[in-house]
Amino acid sequence: MFSKEESKRLRQEFWISFGKSFPRKWILYDTKIKGLALKFHFEMKKAMVSLDIDHSDLAVRMELWDKLLSVGSLLKNDYLPEVIFNDSLILDNGKEISRAYVVLNNVSIHNKNTWRETMEFLNDNMLLFEAFFIDYKEIIEP
Repeated sequence: MFSKEESKRLRQEFWISFGKSFPRKWILYDTKIKGLALKFHFEMKKAMVSLDIDHSDLAVRMELWDKLLSVGSLLKNDYLPEVIFNDSLILDNGKEISRAYVVLNNVSIHNKNTWRETMEFLNDNMLLFEAFFIDYKEIIEP
C-alpha cells in the first residue's frame, strides 16, 4: 500500500512524464461546448480516455448525448472500434454524466512497469477522440 503522499507523488510523476513524452496541446476542456470535455483518466486498475458530457441541465446533456449518438457509429467504425457508450454514469462525487470512452485494464498508476503502455494508450486514443471531435463538432454542438 502507498501512503497518500506517495500516491500523490507517483501521480504527479506520471503526468509530468506523460507531458514530456508526448508534448502536445490537447483540446481537453477547451471544446467550446459547455458541458463537454475530453479527459484522461489513470487509476489503480485501469486507464481511460473519455468524452464526458456533464452539462448541469439534463435536457441539454441529453441533447448533446443524442447528437453524439447520431454519429456514434462513425466514432466506432472510423476511429475507436472499442468505444463504450454510457448515457448515465454516476461519478464518485454523485454527479450524473454521459460518457463515451475507451479503457485499458490491468494497469496501475502505482506500477511504473505499466506506465509506458498506458502513456501510449492515452496518447493514441486521445488523438483519435480529438480527430473525431474536430470532424464532427458542428453536428454535436447544440
